[in-house]
Amino acid sequence: MNGSDDINDKPDSNVSRRSFLKGTGLVLSVPLVESGVRAVTIQGQQVKVYGPEKTSVSLNINGAAKNASVEPRTTLLDALRNDLDLTGAKRVCDRATCGACTVIMDGKPVYSCSVLAIDAQGHKITTVEGLVENGKLHPVQQAFVENDALQCGYCTPGMIINAVGLLKKNPEPTRKEIIDGMEDNLCRCGAHTRIIRAIESASKMMKGVQQQ
Repeated sequence: MNGSDDINDKPDSNVSRRSFLKGTGLVLSVPLVESGVRAVTIQGQQVKVYGPEKTSVSLNINGAAKNASVEPRTTLLDALRNDLDLTGAKRVCDRATCGACTVIMDGKPVYSCSVLAIDAQGHKITTVEGLVENGKLHPVQQAFVENDALQCGYCTPGMIINAVGLLKKNPEPTRKEIIDGMEDNLCRCGAHTRIIRAIESASKMMKGVQQQ
């Protein structure tokens, strides 16, 4: 590119950064609202902007309040593993593809690698650690053990969490419904057949408990 093609040499490109911001109606207010948070006025409305410093977050994890100081870009997965010492959810693909990081948020399975920690505030989150009650495994966890529905184990926490969500939505799924419901979780070891069998077993176990 020669000098005559440079945008700065064109007479109709004299738009300064200041005039551009004025044109978009974006005005920044400098004072900090709280640690790591600043106030921004956008089209006359005050909006909180997080970062770039760390900010405090409060998360409802397994029925308990958990506090951490994280960067705004921190995912729920990273906050769980690196700040809250809850390592059940696994980092594998980190691209919302494999399902190893699945947690339950407000009753629905979600990929924790695709949820920001600051956005997870105000929601009820359950990790695989939270399924155990009074030292007793959840029926889905027990069924995975009894059916040997794992090999390396990296996908297992996400599989179990998604299966719990599936059975909560559909307590008596058909085999096809189980296959369809678990399609977002991948097992690279090829234990899918035993995983399906475990979920079928867990469904019966949970039905038996409800009838007692």
